[in-house]
Amino acid sequence: MELSRLATKLQSSLTLEITAKAKKLKEEGIDVISFGAGEPDFNTPKYIIDEAKKAMDIGFTKYTSTSGISPLKKEIIKKFKNDNDLEYTEKQIIVSTGAKQCLSNVFQTIINPGDEVLISKPCWISYPELVTLYGGSPILVDCAEENEFKFDIDSLKKNLSDKTKAIVITSPNNPTGSVYNYDELKTIADFAKDNDLFIISDEIYEKLIYDGEKHISVASISEDAYNRTIVINGLSKTFAMTGWRLGYAAGNEKVIKVMSNIQSHTTSNANSITQYAAVKALAAAGNEIEAMVKEFDARRKYMVDRINNMKTISCVKPKGAFYVMINVSDLYSDKIKDSFMLSKILLDEAKIAVIPGAAFGDDRYIRLSYATSMENIKNGLDRLENFINNMK
Repeated sequence: MELSRLATKLQSSLTLEITAKAKKLKEEGIDVISFGAGEPDFNTPKYIIDEAKKAMDIGFTKYTSTSGISPLKKEIIKKFKNDNDLEYTEKQIIVSTGAKQCLSNVFQTIINPGDEVLISKPCWISYPELVTLYGGSPILVDCAEENEFKFDIDSLKKNLSDKTKAIVITSPNNPTGSVYNYDELKTIADFAKDNDLFIISDEIYEKLIYDGEKHISVASISEDAYNRTIVINGLSKTFAMTGWRLGYAAGNEKVIKVMSNIQSHTTSNANSITQYAAVKALAAAGNEIEAMVKEFDARRKYMVDRINNMKTISCVKPKGAFYVMINVSDLYSDKIKDSFMLSKILLDEAKIAVIPGAAFGDDRYIRLSYATSMENIKNGLDRLENFINNMK
C-alpha cells in the first residue's frame, strides 16, 4: 500500500531529535551539555499555574468553541492594541494548540498545489516542511550574514515568480536572532502589495529582544499590510509555557474563518485549561518576563563574546530570541565535511549537543541556544573551545 507522497517527503524535526538524544544520554549518566533547547529553561510563573488549578477545580475541563473562548480572545485583542497598535475583532482571532498549529492552519488555508512561499534562509525547520505538506513549494531565499540574515529587496525580486503566493517573516528570528526594523518591514510590505502576496508574520519571540531594539509588527505598517498579513504569536516563549501548547493568530476575517473550519476537523479547540490560564497570563503579566529577558541578555552577551574570541569560528550578535548561529565553515576538512558531521562529533567527543545549520538550510553554521543556565553555557563553551584548540 502506498503512503501519502506529500507526507513521506517530510523530514522529522532535527532539533527535537537532538534534544531528545542529549536527554537520553543524560539519563544514562553521561555528562552532556545541550545547546539544542528551543524553550525557556524557566518554569511557568506561579500565578498562571494557580489559574490552571482553579480551572480544573471549577470544572472548566470541557470542549470550548473551536477558535477559542471569548475572554481569551478579548485579552489577545487588548495585547495587539497595547503592544502592536493593531485593532482586531474576535472574528479575526483564532486560538490553536501552539503557534505551530496556527502556521499549519494558515498554510492549509492559502496554499494551492504549486504555489510558492518565500522563506528566508537560514530558517526554522518547520516552515518549508509545512509548505510542502500542503502541496506548495518552499523557496528558500539566501540571506547574507552581513545583512544579519534578513531579506533584502534584490533577493526577494530574484526569487519572485508568477507562482509566488506568500512571504514568511520571522522577527525576532529563529535560528538567527535577527530583528527587522521599520524601514525593512516597509520594504517587504510594499513588495507584498506590489505582487499581491500574503504575509505570514511569526512574532512568537517578540518579547525576547535586546540592545534597545523595538519589535514592530509588519501588520502595523499600513492598511494594506494589515489586510494581507496573518500574525502568528503565542504564550510558549514569553511566558515559558511551551508544554501548555497555546498559540494564536490574527488576520483577515475570511482567512481566520477558513483556519477555524480546518481546526474544527483536526484538533477542535485548544486545551480548555490552558485557555483559562492564558486569560490570566495576558491580563496579569508582571515583571517575570522582564527578569527572564534580563537573564537571557546576560547569557547572550557572554556567549557571543566567548565565541568571537575563539579561533576559526565567529557569530553575528543576535538582537532577539535565544539562539546564536555560529559560522563553523573554517573547521571543515576531510574529517569534518559538514555541519551534521560536526554536530555528531561534538556530541560524541566533546559531549555537547548543538543543532547543525543544514537543518535550517545553511550548512556553514551550527545553532546554539542560550536557553540554559550560565553554568552550562560556560562549561559547554569551554568544551567547544578545547575541541577546536585540539583539532588536528
